[in-house]
Amino acid sequence: MNEPNPSAKPWAGRFNAPTDAFVEAFTASVDFDRRLYRYDIQGSIAHATMLSRQGILTATERDAIVSGLEAVRARIDAGEFVWSIPLEDVHMNVESALTADIGEAGKKLHTGRSRNDQVATDVRLWLRDEIDAIRAAILRLQQALLDLAEREVDTILPGFTHLQVAQPITFGHHLLAWFEMLERDRERLADCRRRMNVMPLGAAALAGTTYPIDRHYTAELLGFDRPAENSLDAVSDRDFAIEFAADAAILMMHLSRFSEELILWSSAQFGFVELADSFCTGSSIMPQKKNPDVPELVRGKSGRVFGHLMGLLTLMKGQPLAYNKDNQEDKEPLFDTVDNLKGSLKVYADMMGNLTCNRERMRAAAKQGFSTATDLADYLVRRGIPFRDAHEIVGKAVALGVREGRDLAELTLAELRQFSDAIGEEVFAVLTLEGSVAARDHLGGTAPAQVRAAIARGRERLGASEDDDTARESQFRQLVSETSETLEKWRQSQDISESSNPHPA
Repeated sequence: MNEPNPSAKPWAGRFNAPTDAFVEAFTASVDFDRRLYRYDIQGSIAHATMLSRQGILTATERDAIVSGLEAVRARIDAGEFVWSIPLEDVHMNVESALTADIGEAGKKLHTGRSRNDQVATDVRLWLRDEIDAIRAAILRLQQALLDLAEREVDTILPGFTHLQVAQPITFGHHLLAWFEMLERDRERLADCRRRMNVMPLGAAALAGTTYPIDRHYTAELLGFDRPAENSLDAVSDRDFAIEFAADAAILMMHLSRFSEELILWSSAQFGFVELADSFCTGSSIMPQKKNPDVPELVRGKSGRVFGHLMGLLTLMKGQPLAYNKDNQEDKEPLFDTVDNLKGSLKVYADMMGNLTCNRERMRAAAKQGFSTATDLADYLVRRGIPFRDAHEIVGKAVALGVREGRDLAELTLAELRQFSDAIGEEVFAVLTLEGSVAARDHLGGTAPAQVRAAIARGRERLGASEDDDTARESQFRQLVSETSETLEKWRQSQDISESSNPHPA
Protein backbone atom coordinates (compact mmCIF):
# COMPACT_ATOMS: atom_id res chain seq x y z
CA MET A 1 0.00 0.00 0.00
CA ASN A 2 1.43 3.36 -1.06
CA GLU A 3 1.14 6.49 1.04
CA PRO A 4 -0.82 9.42 -0.47
CA ASN A 5 1.24 12.52 -1.20
CA PRO A 6 -0.41 15.47 0.63
CA SER A 7 1.59 18.03 -1.33
CA ALA A 8 0.30 16.76 -4.69
CA LYS A 9 -2.95 18.70 -4.82
CA PRO A 10 -5.29 17.61 -7.63
CA TRP A 11 -5.83 21.19 -8.74
CA ALA A 12 -2.20 22.39 -8.55
CA GLY A 13 -1.45 22.31 -12.29
CA ARG A 14 -1.88 26.04 -12.95
CA PHE A 15 -0.14 27.17 -9.73
CA ASN A 16 3.55 28.09 -9.52
CA ALA A 17 3.82 28.30 -5.72
CA PRO A 18 2.61 26.07 -2.91
CA THR A 19 -0.28 27.09 -0.70
CA ASP A 20 0.67 29.18 2.31
CA ALA A 21 0.74 26.93 5.38
CA PHE A 22 -1.72 29.06 7.34
CA VAL A 23 -4.07 29.38 4.35
CA GLU A 24 -3.89 25.62 3.93
CA ALA A 25 -5.03 25.06 7.50
CA PHE A 26 -7.53 27.94 7.41
CA THR A 27 -9.33 26.67 4.29
CA ALA A 28 -9.26 22.96 5.14
CA SER A 29 -12.49 21.29 6.22
CA VAL A 30 -11.29 17.75 6.87
CA ASP A 31 -11.33 18.24 10.65
CA PHE A 32 -15.13 18.31 10.58
CA ASP A 33 -16.29 16.93 7.21
CA ARG A 34 -14.47 13.63 7.76
CA ARG A 35 -17.68 12.42 9.43
CA LEU A 36 -19.16 12.24 5.92
CA TYR A 37 -16.72 9.54 4.83
CA ARG A 38 -19.23 6.67 4.63
CA TYR A 39 -21.51 8.76 2.42
CA ASP A 40 -18.61 10.01 0.31
CA ILE A 41 -17.56 6.42 -0.33
CA GLN A 42 -21.16 5.33 -0.93
CA GLY A 43 -21.57 8.06 -3.55
CA SER A 44 -18.24 7.21 -5.18
CA ILE A 45 -19.13 3.53 -5.47
CA ALA A 46 -22.41 4.44 -7.15
CA HIS A 47 -20.62 6.90 -9.44
CA ALA A 48 -18.01 4.32 -10.47
CA THR A 49 -20.73 1.73 -11.05
CA MET A 50 -22.59 4.14 -13.33
CA LEU A 51 -19.40 5.11 -15.22
CA SER A 52 -18.71 1.45 -15.89
CA ARG A 53 -22.27 0.79 -17.05
CA GLN A 54 -21.91 3.69 -19.48
CA GLY A 55 -18.60 2.39 -20.81
CA ILE A 56 -16.61 5.31 -19.39
CA LEU A 57 -14.72 2.97 -17.06
CA THR A 58 -13.86 -0.64 -17.78
CA ALA A 59 -15.29 -3.31 -15.54
CA THR A 60 -11.79 -4.03 -14.26
CA GLU A 61 -11.29 -0.39 -13.34
CA ARG A 62 -14.64 -0.29 -11.64
CA ASP A 63 -13.88 -3.40 -9.62
CA ALA A 64 -10.53 -2.01 -8.53
CA ILE A 65 -12.14 1.28 -7.50
CA VAL A 66 -14.99 -0.36 -5.59
CA SER A 67 -12.71 -2.80 -3.78
CA GLY A 68 -10.25 -0.02 -3.03
CA LEU A 69 -12.95 2.26 -1.64
CA GLU A 70 -14.25 -0.51 0.58
CA ALA A 71 -10.73 -1.09 1.87
CA VAL A 72 -10.37 2.63 2.64
CA ARG A 73 -13.72 2.58 4.45
CA ALA A 74 -12.58 -0.41 6.52
CA ARG A 75 -9.41 1.45 7.56
CA ILE A 76 -11.39 4.51 8.59
CA ASP A 77 -13.89 2.36 10.50
CA ALA A 78 -11.01 0.71 12.34
CA GLY A 79 -9.41 4.06 13.22
CA GLU A 80 -6.31 3.26 11.14
CA PHE A 81 -6.70 6.02 8.56
CA VAL A 82 -4.40 9.06 8.72
CA TRP A 83 -6.26 12.23 7.79
CA SER A 84 -4.29 14.95 6.04
CA ILE A 85 -5.01 18.69 6.35
CA PRO A 86 -3.04 19.50 3.17
CA LEU A 87 -5.53 17.31 1.29
CA GLU A 88 -8.19 19.76 2.47
CA ASP A 89 -11.34 17.67 2.82
CA VAL A 90 -12.82 14.21 3.17
CA HIS A 91 -13.19 13.81 -0.60
CA MET A 92 -9.53 14.32 -1.47
CA ASN A 93 -8.33 12.31 1.52
CA VAL A 94 -10.39 9.33 0.37
CA GLU A 95 -9.48 9.73 -3.29
CA SER A 96 -5.78 10.16 -2.58
CA ALA A 97 -5.75 7.07 -0.38
CA LEU A 98 -7.58 5.15 -3.09
CA THR A 99 -5.09 6.22 -5.76
CA ALA A 100 -2.16 5.35 -3.51
CA ASP A 101 -3.66 1.88 -3.05
CA ILE A 102 -4.78 0.96 -6.56
CA GLY A 103 -2.80 3.28 -8.86
CA GLU A 104 -4.03 4.80 -12.11
CA ALA A 105 -7.61 3.52 -11.83
CA GLY A 106 -8.06 5.66 -8.73
CA LYS A 107 -7.34 8.80 -10.76
CA LYS A 108 -10.29 8.00 -13.03
CA LEU A 109 -12.90 8.00 -10.26
CA HIS A 110 -13.44 11.75 -10.49
CA THR A 111 -14.41 11.57 -14.16
CA GLY A 112 -17.70 13.36 -14.80
CA ARG A 113 -18.05 14.96 -11.38
CA SER A 114 -16.72 17.82 -9.24
CA ARG A 115 -16.22 18.28 -5.53
CA ASN A 116 -19.14 20.72 -5.82
CA ASP A 117 -21.75 18.10 -6.72
CA GLN A 118 -19.93 15.47 -4.66
CA VAL A 119 -20.21 17.35 -1.36
CA ALA A 120 -23.80 18.36 -2.06
CA THR A 121 -24.61 14.68 -2.56
CA ASP A 122 -22.70 13.57 0.54
CA VAL A 123 -24.51 16.03 2.79
CA ARG A 124 -27.92 14.99 1.47
CA LEU A 125 -27.13 11.31 1.96
CA TRP A 126 -25.92 12.00 5.51
CA LEU A 127 -28.82 14.27 6.45
CA ARG A 128 -31.35 11.84 5.02
CA ASP A 129 -30.16 9.16 7.45
CA GLU A 130 -29.99 11.64 10.32
CA ILE A 131 -33.59 12.76 9.71
CA ASP A 132 -34.67 9.12 9.90
CA ALA A 133 -32.80 8.76 13.20
CA ILE A 134 -34.27 12.00 14.60
CA ARG A 135 -37.81 11.00 13.63
CA ALA A 136 -37.27 7.67 15.39
CA ALA A 137 -36.05 9.54 18.48
CA ILE A 138 -39.14 11.77 18.42
CA LEU A 139 -41.33 8.70 18.18
CA ARG A 140 -39.58 7.18 21.22
CA LEU A 141 -40.29 10.35 23.22
CA GLN A 142 -43.90 10.31 22.06
CA GLN A 143 -44.26 6.73 23.26
CA ALA A 144 -42.90 7.75 26.67
CA LEU A 145 -45.44 10.59 26.81
CA LEU A 146 -48.30 8.24 25.93
CA ASP A 147 -47.23 5.83 28.65
CA LEU A 148 -47.11 8.63 31.22
CA ALA A 149 -50.41 10.10 30.02
CA GLU A 150 -52.07 6.70 30.41
CA ARG A 151 -50.79 6.46 33.97
CA GLU A 152 -51.99 9.97 34.83
CA VAL A 153 -55.21 10.01 32.85
CA ASP A 154 -57.33 10.88 35.93
CA THR A 155 -54.80 13.17 37.63
CA ILE A 156 -56.17 16.71 37.93
CA LEU A 157 -54.02 19.84 37.89
CA PRO A 158 -54.70 23.47 37.03
CA GLY A 159 -54.52 24.52 33.42
CA PHE A 160 -52.98 27.95 32.96
CA THR A 161 -53.33 30.93 30.68
CA HIS A 162 -51.00 33.91 31.27
CA LEU A 163 -49.49 31.54 33.90
CA GLN A 164 -52.60 32.19 35.97
CA VAL A 165 -54.95 29.40 37.05
CA ALA A 166 -57.58 29.05 34.32
CA GLN A 167 -59.49 25.74 34.39
CA PRO A 168 -58.86 22.28 35.77
CA ILE A 169 -57.47 19.75 33.32
CA THR A 170 -56.09 16.24 33.52
CA PHE A 171 -52.35 15.73 33.44
CA GLY A 172 -52.81 13.11 30.76
CA HIS A 173 -54.47 15.77 28.59
CA HIS A 174 -51.57 18.15 29.16
CA LEU A 175 -49.05 15.51 28.12
CA LEU A 176 -51.03 14.84 24.97
CA ALA A 177 -50.57 18.51 24.03
CA TRP A 178 -46.82 17.83 24.07
CA PHE A 179 -47.46 14.71 21.98
CA GLU A 180 -49.26 16.74 19.30
CA MET A 181 -46.45 19.29 19.11
CA LEU A 182 -43.96 16.48 18.53
CA GLU A 183 -46.24 14.89 15.93
CA ARG A 184 -46.08 18.07 13.88
CA ASP A 185 -42.30 17.98 14.24
CA ARG A 186 -42.17 14.45 12.88
CA GLU A 187 -44.40 15.41 9.97
CA ARG A 188 -42.30 18.48 9.16
CA LEU A 189 -39.12 16.41 9.09
CA ALA A 190 -40.75 13.80 6.85
CA ASP A 191 -41.74 16.56 4.45
CA CYS A 192 -38.22 18.00 4.59
CA ARG A 193 -36.77 14.57 3.81
CA ARG A 194 -39.02 14.16 0.81
CA ARG A 195 -38.03 17.54 -0.62
CA MET A 196 -34.29 17.02 -0.06
CA ASN A 197 -34.19 13.51 -1.55
CA VAL A 198 -33.04 14.86 -4.92
CA MET A 199 -29.57 13.98 -6.24
CA PRO A 200 -27.06 16.71 -7.22
CA LEU A 201 -24.44 14.24 -8.51
CA GLY A 202 -23.76 14.67 -12.22
CA ALA A 203 -24.13 18.44 -12.12
CA ALA A 204 -20.31 18.51 -11.90
CA ALA A 205 -18.85 21.94 -11.13
CA LEU A 206 -21.89 23.92 -12.29
CA ALA A 207 -22.74 23.19 -15.96
CA GLY A 208 -22.95 19.41 -16.15
CA THR A 209 -20.44 17.16 -17.90
CA THR A 210 -19.56 16.19 -21.46
CA TYR A 211 -19.51 12.48 -20.57
CA PRO A 212 -22.56 10.30 -21.38
CA ILE A 213 -23.53 9.75 -17.74
CA ASP A 214 -26.83 8.24 -16.57
CA ARG A 215 -27.95 10.34 -13.61
CA HIS A 216 -31.22 8.45 -13.21
CA TYR A 217 -29.28 5.23 -12.70
CA THR A 218 -26.97 6.81 -10.11
CA ALA A 219 -29.99 8.27 -8.31
CA GLU A 220 -31.56 4.82 -8.24
CA LEU A 221 -28.40 3.28 -6.81
CA LEU A 222 -28.29 5.87 -4.03
CA GLY A 223 -32.01 5.76 -3.20
CA PHE A 224 -32.80 9.29 -4.40
CA ASP A 225 -36.23 9.98 -5.83
CA ARG A 226 -34.75 11.70 -8.87
CA PRO A 227 -31.73 13.69 -10.05
CA ALA A 228 -31.76 17.47 -9.70
CA GLU A 229 -33.16 19.22 -12.77
CA ASN A 230 -30.74 22.15 -13.03
CA SER A 231 -26.98 21.85 -12.65
CA LEU A 232 -26.48 25.41 -11.37
CA ASP A 233 -29.10 24.97 -8.69
CA ALA A 234 -27.93 21.45 -7.83
CA VAL A 235 -24.45 22.48 -6.66
CA SER A 236 -25.46 25.73 -4.95
CA ASP A 237 -28.75 24.76 -3.30
CA ARG A 238 -28.68 24.67 0.48
CA ASP A 239 -32.43 25.16 0.94
CA PHE A 240 -32.66 21.63 2.30
CA ALA A 241 -30.15 22.50 5.04
CA ILE A 242 -32.01 25.70 5.93
CA GLU A 243 -35.36 23.91 5.94
CA PHE A 244 -33.97 21.22 8.20
CA ALA A 245 -32.49 23.86 10.52
CA ALA A 246 -35.88 25.61 10.64
CA ASP A 247 -37.63 22.34 11.50
CA ALA A 248 -34.96 21.66 14.11
CA ALA A 249 -35.46 25.12 15.61
CA ILE A 250 -39.20 24.52 15.96
CA LEU A 251 -38.56 21.15 17.55
CA MET A 252 -36.08 22.65 20.02
CA MET A 253 -38.56 25.44 20.77
CA HIS A 254 -41.08 22.76 21.73
CA LEU A 255 -38.56 20.97 23.95
CA SER A 256 -37.69 24.32 25.53
CA ARG A 257 -41.36 24.91 26.36
CA PHE A 258 -41.56 21.43 27.89
CA SER A 259 -38.42 22.27 29.87
CA GLU A 260 -39.87 25.51 31.19
CA GLU A 261 -42.89 23.68 32.58
CA LEU A 262 -40.82 20.89 34.13
CA ILE A 263 -38.53 23.46 35.76
CA LEU A 264 -41.51 25.30 37.25
CA TRP A 265 -43.38 22.16 38.23
CA SER A 266 -40.36 20.62 39.99
CA SER A 267 -39.76 23.77 42.09
CA ALA A 268 -40.78 23.87 45.76
CA GLN A 269 -43.39 26.51 44.93
CA PHE A 270 -45.24 24.13 42.59
CA GLY A 271 -44.13 20.66 43.67
CA PHE A 272 -46.18 19.01 40.90
CA VAL A 273 -43.47 16.61 39.67
CA GLU A 274 -40.15 15.18 40.74
CA LEU A 275 -37.38 14.44 38.28
CA ALA A 276 -35.36 11.30 38.94
CA ASP A 277 -32.05 11.93 40.70
CA SER A 278 -30.15 10.63 37.67
CA PHE A 279 -31.38 13.63 35.64
CA CYS A 280 -30.51 16.30 38.22
CA THR A 281 -27.44 17.70 39.94
CA GLY A 282 -26.73 19.28 43.30
CA SER A 283 -25.20 22.52 44.47
CA SER A 284 -21.56 22.90 45.42
CA ILE A 285 -22.55 25.08 48.40
CA MET A 286 -26.23 24.41 49.22
CA PRO A 287 -26.70 20.78 50.26
CA GLN A 288 -30.50 20.84 49.95
CA LYS A 289 -30.53 21.69 46.24
CA LYS A 290 -31.73 19.36 43.49
CA ASN A 291 -31.30 21.26 40.25
CA PRO A 292 -33.23 20.36 37.06
CA ASP A 293 -30.09 20.59 34.93
CA VAL A 294 -31.33 18.45 32.04
CA PRO A 295 -34.39 20.54 31.15
CA GLU A 296 -32.41 23.72 31.83
CA LEU A 297 -29.66 22.62 29.45
CA VAL A 298 -32.16 21.62 26.76
CA ARG A 299 -33.80 25.02 27.17
CA GLY A 300 -30.38 26.60 26.69
CA LYS A 301 -29.51 24.47 23.66
CA SER A 302 -32.61 25.78 21.89
CA GLY A 303 -30.87 29.15 21.51
CA ARG A 304 -27.84 27.43 20.04
CA VAL A 305 -29.96 25.70 17.40
CA PHE A 306 -31.85 28.92 16.64
CA GLY A 307 -28.46 30.54 16.02
CA HIS A 308 -27.51 27.86 13.51
CA LEU A 309 -30.68 28.59 11.52
CA MET A 310 -29.82 32.28 11.40
CA GLY A 311 -26.23 31.44 10.49
CA LEU A 312 -27.29 29.32 7.52
CA LEU A 313 -29.71 31.98 6.29
CA THR A 314 -26.98 34.60 6.54
CA LEU A 315 -24.50 32.27 4.83
CA MET A 316 -26.71 31.96 1.75
CA LYS A 317 -28.34 35.37 1.47
CA GLY A 318 -25.60 37.09 -0.57
CA GLN A 319 -24.29 34.23 -2.71
CA PRO A 320 -24.44 34.49 -6.49
CA LEU A 321 -24.82 31.29 -8.50
CA ALA A 322 -23.26 28.83 -8.47
CA TYR A 323 -20.99 27.21 -5.84
CA ASN A 324 -18.89 29.42 -3.53
CA LYS A 325 -16.37 28.53 -0.83
CA ASP A 326 -18.81 30.07 1.69
CA ASN A 327 -20.73 26.81 1.53
CA GLN A 328 -17.98 25.03 3.41
CA GLU A 329 -19.48 26.79 6.43
CA ASP A 330 -22.79 24.90 6.13
CA LYS A 331 -21.56 21.67 7.71
CA GLU A 332 -20.57 22.61 11.24
CA PRO A 333 -23.97 24.22 11.99
CA LEU A 334 -25.72 21.20 10.52
CA PHE A 335 -23.57 18.71 12.40
CA ASP A 336 -24.03 20.57 15.69
CA THR A 337 -27.78 20.90 15.15
CA VAL A 338 -28.16 17.18 14.54
CA ASP A 339 -25.99 16.24 17.52
CA ASN A 340 -27.94 18.49 19.89
CA LEU A 341 -31.32 17.36 18.58
CA LYS A 342 -30.50 13.69 19.01
CA GLY A 343 -29.01 14.22 22.45
CA SER A 344 -31.94 16.32 23.66
CA LEU A 345 -34.53 13.85 22.39
CA LYS A 346 -32.76 10.88 23.93
CA VAL A 347 -32.39 12.44 27.35
CA TYR A 348 -35.99 13.65 27.27
CA ALA A 349 -37.41 10.21 26.46
CA ASP A 350 -35.35 8.69 29.28
CA MET A 351 -36.32 11.45 31.72
CA MET A 352 -40.06 11.32 31.01
CA GLY A 353 -40.05 7.58 31.56
CA ASN A 354 -38.84 8.22 35.13
CA LEU A 355 -41.03 11.20 36.06
CA THR A 356 -42.95 11.06 39.35
CA CYS A 357 -46.17 13.07 39.86
CA ASN A 358 -47.37 14.57 43.14
CA ARG A 359 -51.09 14.14 42.54
CA GLU A 360 -52.09 15.73 45.84
CA ARG A 361 -50.15 18.92 45.14
CA MET A 362 -51.61 19.11 41.65
CA ARG A 363 -55.15 18.71 42.94
CA ALA A 364 -54.64 21.25 45.71
CA ALA A 365 -53.35 23.77 43.19
CA ALA A 366 -56.34 23.16 40.91
CA LYS A 367 -58.67 24.09 43.80
CA GLN A 368 -57.01 27.48 44.03
CA GLY A 369 -57.66 30.41 41.77
CA PHE A 370 -61.39 29.70 41.15
CA SER A 371 -60.64 27.28 38.32
CA THR A 372 -64.30 26.18 38.05
CA ALA A 373 -65.65 29.69 37.47
CA THR A 374 -66.32 28.99 33.79
CA ASP A 375 -68.25 25.87 34.79
CA LEU A 376 -70.53 28.03 36.94
CA ALA A 377 -71.06 30.40 33.99
CA ASP A 378 -71.89 27.47 31.70
CA TYR A 379 -74.33 26.18 34.34
CA LEU A 380 -76.15 29.53 34.33
CA VAL A 381 -76.28 29.57 30.53
CA ARG A 382 -77.97 26.17 30.60
CA ARG A 383 -80.50 27.74 33.00
CA GLY A 384 -81.42 30.32 30.35
CA ILE A 385 -79.16 33.22 31.30
CA PRO A 386 -77.21 34.90 28.44
CA PHE A 387 -73.51 34.18 28.65
CA ARG A 388 -72.47 37.82 29.16
CA ASP A 389 -74.89 38.12 32.07
CA ALA A 390 -73.67 34.80 33.45
CA HIS A 391 -70.09 36.05 33.16
CA GLU A 392 -70.93 39.09 35.30
CA ILE A 393 -72.77 37.01 37.90
CA VAL A 394 -69.84 34.63 38.30
CA GLY A 395 -67.41 37.54 38.47
CA LYS A 396 -69.31 38.90 41.48
CA ALA A 397 -69.29 35.48 43.12
CA VAL A 398 -65.53 35.23 42.57
CA ALA A 399 -65.07 38.68 44.12
CA LEU A 400 -66.88 37.43 47.21
CA GLY A 401 -64.66 34.36 47.31
CA VAL A 402 -61.56 36.54 47.07
CA ARG A 403 -62.74 38.68 49.99
CA GLU A 404 -63.64 35.64 52.07
CA GLY A 405 -60.60 33.58 51.08
CA ARG A 406 -62.80 30.70 49.93
CA ASP A 407 -63.18 28.86 46.62
CA LEU A 408 -66.53 28.88 44.77
CA ALA A 409 -67.26 25.35 45.90
CA GLU A 410 -66.79 26.49 49.51
CA LEU A 411 -69.43 29.23 49.32
CA THR A 412 -72.89 28.40 50.65
CA LEU A 413 -75.93 28.10 48.40
CA ALA A 414 -77.36 31.24 50.00
CA GLU A 415 -74.20 33.17 49.26
CA LEU A 416 -74.31 32.08 45.62
CA ARG A 417 -78.03 32.77 45.22
CA GLN A 418 -77.59 36.41 46.21
CA PHE A 419 -76.13 36.87 42.72
CA SER A 420 -78.77 34.83 40.83
CA ASP A 421 -81.96 33.00 41.74
CA ALA A 422 -81.19 30.55 38.91
CA ILE A 423 -78.58 28.83 41.06
CA GLY A 424 -79.84 25.63 42.67
CA GLU A 425 -78.50 22.93 44.99
CA GLU A 426 -77.19 20.87 42.04
CA VAL A 427 -74.63 23.59 41.29
CA PHE A 428 -72.12 22.02 43.68
CA ALA A 429 -71.73 18.98 41.40
CA VAL A 430 -70.69 21.42 38.67
CA LEU A 431 -68.16 23.14 40.91
CA THR A 432 -66.15 20.01 41.73
CA LEU A 433 -62.88 19.39 39.91
CA GLU A 434 -63.98 15.95 38.73
CA GLY A 435 -67.25 17.35 37.46
CA SER A 436 -65.44 20.11 35.60
CA VAL A 437 -63.05 17.85 33.69
CA ALA A 438 -65.68 15.15 33.07
CA ALA A 439 -68.03 17.73 31.53
CA ARG A 440 -65.55 18.42 28.72
CA ASP A 441 -66.35 15.11 27.11
CA HIS A 442 -65.77 15.78 23.42
CA LEU A 443 -63.01 15.23 20.86
CA GLY A 444 -59.97 17.17 22.05
CA GLY A 445 -61.42 17.74 25.51
CA THR A 446 -59.79 17.04 28.87
CA ALA A 447 -62.34 14.47 30.12
CA PRO A 448 -60.58 11.23 31.16
CA ALA A 449 -62.69 9.24 28.68
CA GLN A 450 -61.52 11.49 25.86
CA VAL A 451 -57.92 11.32 27.02
CA ARG A 452 -58.02 7.52 26.96
CA ALA A 453 -59.45 7.59 23.46
CA ALA A 454 -56.79 10.10 22.36
CA ILE A 455 -54.03 7.88 23.77
CA ALA A 456 -55.38 4.93 21.78
CA ARG A 457 -55.45 7.03 18.61
CA GLY A 458 -51.92 8.24 19.34
CA ARG A 459 -50.65 4.69 19.61
CA GLU A 460 -52.31 3.86 16.28
CA ARG A 461 -50.64 6.86 14.64
CA LEU A 462 -47.23 5.88 15.95
CA GLY A 463 -47.75 2.30 14.84
CA ALA A 464 -48.70 3.42 11.34
CA SER A 465 -45.62 5.65 11.20
CA GLU A 466 -43.34 2.80 12.23
CA ASP A 467 -44.90 0.63 9.54
CA ASP A 468 -44.27 3.35 6.94
CA ASP A 469 -40.64 3.71 8.01
CA THR A 470 -40.15 -0.06 7.91
CA ALA A 471 -41.73 -0.23 4.45
CA ARG A 472 -39.45 2.55 3.17
CA GLU A 473 -36.38 0.79 4.53
CA SER A 474 -37.57 -2.49 2.98
CA GLN A 475 -38.08 -0.81 -0.38
CA PHE A 476 -34.56 0.65 -0.28
CA ARG A 477 -33.04 -2.73 0.60
CA GLN A 478 -35.02 -4.32 -2.21
CA LEU A 479 -33.69 -1.66 -4.59
CA VAL A 480 -30.11 -2.41 -3.53
CA SER A 481 -30.70 -6.15 -3.96
CA GLU A 482 -32.24 -5.74 -7.41
CA THR A 483 -29.41 -3.43 -8.46
CA SER A 484 -26.85 -6.01 -7.33
CA GLU A 485 -28.59 -8.74 -9.31
CA THR A 486 -28.81 -6.56 -12.40
CA LEU A 487 -25.13 -5.65 -12.20
CA GLU A 488 -24.13 -9.27 -11.71
CA LYS A 489 -26.11 -10.36 -14.78
CA TRP A 490 -24.52 -7.56 -16.76
CA ARG A 491 -21.06 -8.62 -15.62
CA GLN A 492 -21.72 -12.18 -16.63
CA SER A 493 -22.93 -11.05 -20.03
CA GLN A 494 -19.60 -9.23 -20.45
CA ASP A 495 -17.74 -12.46 -19.56
CA ILE A 496 -16.20 -10.89 -16.49
CA SER A 497 -14.57 -13.37 -14.15
CA GLU A 498 -16.26 -13.81 -10.78
CA SER A 499 -12.87 -13.44 -9.17
CA SER A 500 -12.98 -9.71 -9.82
CA ASN A 501 -15.76 -9.54 -7.20
CA PRO A 502 -17.54 -6.25 -7.99
CA HIS A 503 -19.38 -4.47 -5.20
CA PRO A 504 -22.30 -2.37 -6.45
CA ALA A 505 -23.46 0.51 -4.31
